[in-house]
Formats: sequence, structure tokens, C-alpha cells
Amino acid sequence: LFLSVCRLKSSVSFLTRPDRPNLAYHKLKGRNPGIIFLPGFNSNMNGQKAIALEDFCSSLGHAFIRFDYTGCGNSNGNFEECTIGKWRKDVLSILDELTDGPQILVGSSLGGWLMLHAAMARPDKVAALVGVAVAADHLVTTFNRLPIETQKEIEDKGEWKFPTKHNEEGYYTLPYDFIREAENHCVLNSPIPITCPIRLIHGMKDEDVPWQISMQVASRVVSRDVDVILRKGGRHRMSEKEDTKLLVNTVDDLIDKLSTVT
Repeated sequence: LFLSVCRLKSSVSFLTRPDRPNLAYHKLKGRNPGIIFLPGFNSNMNGQKAIALEDFCSSLGHAFIRFDYTGCGNSNGNFEECTIGKWRKDVLSILDELTDGPQILVGSSLGGWLMLHAAMARPDKVAALVGVAVAADHLVTTFNRLPIETQKEIEDKGEWKFPTKHNEEGYYTLPYDFIREAENHCVLNSPIPITCPIRLIHGMKDEDVPWQISMQVASRVVSRDVDVILRKGGRHRMSEKEDTKLLVNTVDDLIDKLSTVT
């Protein structure tokens, strides 16, 4: 464990951007298609899924990048000032500045929402998508389902205590403006113009993001090469050994598929 922590800390690089906060990342050089891991909300690049994929790519000799969004992990910036739009630009910065050739994006939860935006913005570069518990539109949808009085109270206070089991407080504090800005990035209200292969993995015991969202994404994307894989006992983080194996195998199959396309 100590060696693992040292490896994570010592290998961080930074993408410097003149007009935006610097982004922390770790990159493996290798052949294409490269793999990029997009973490979930309030998460970072050192999670179990990211490390498992990095080890897998290392064994195959494929390029791999994991990174932290602005205001998260080792990246610069203030988390309280972040928006979906800013994090979307982070993903595009990583794609534009650190990669060459086709990439497979692997997005976890909020990262799955952002990977859809990246695929729409860079169709020539994003060759395939793998979503794990994709949280497309989820924060906005959840807010809009609150009673009108509750929504008004949140607007007046200027913040929303969004319930979560993933920290000690039992909630994430989100600025009201974060929700309003996020509305500009909702994707499930119309066809999603993505044509590349897409694999969506979701646990049916997910108490954070309903598995039905992955079904909605599958129905909305225009791509015909879409598989939804439901894990009957899977929870939100999909962190069991068999869950990780499924993720790695799914990425492996896509690498093979893209490598054999003539």
C-alpha cells in the first residue's frame, strides 16, 4: 500500500493552461487507441477503477491517461467555483493537448455525462465510450423533482445540500448557480449525436444514480453499436472484483474491435 501511494504521488504531471487552472494528470505512453479515465463527482484520478485500467493498459502497451478535474484532487482551482461547463472544458483540454489519434473514454458517474459531451465535441478523436453508472443530467433531474417550495428555499439560500452516502456529512454542498449552469448541458431531452461504439455498465443496486439512466442514454444516442450491461448486485461505485474485471474486459473488447476495423 505504501509503495502504491508513493507511485501515485510521485508520478503526477500538470497540464498548464494560460487561461484556466492547471490540471493534474498521469500519462502512460503507448499505442492507440488510447484510454482516458474520467472520474465521478468530487472524486479523483486515484480511484480503484482508474488504477485497474492503468495497470491493464500498461500490460498491453496501450496509452492511458487519468486526471483530476479543476478543483479536485491535485488540480488547481476552487471546487466551489466549478461547473459542468468548466469540467467539460477540462476533458477537452486533456483530449486536445495530451493525446494523438483515437481514444476510448471511460467515464464513471458524472464522468459518464462529461464523456458524452466530449464525444459530441470531438467526434474525430473519440473512437468509443464506456460508461460506468452514467449520471447524465442526474443532478438537474433530481433537483427538478424536489417540491417547488424546496427548490425556492434552495434558491434563496444559494446552496443545495445534495444527499450522499460517500462522505461523513451525508451531503455535498452545491451552489444553486451550479444547478442552473448544469441545465445548459443536459443531453437526455433530444437525440444525442454520437455515432461511435458505446458500452454502458450499471449496477441495479445503485442507490445514487438509477440504472434506468443508462437505458435512457442508450435510447437517445444515434449510434447503433450500443450495449447496456446491467449487474444485478452492482452498486454505484462498481468496486467489487468482478465489477472491475467486467470493466477491464469491456475496454479490452473495444480495443480489439477498433484495432480490427479496416
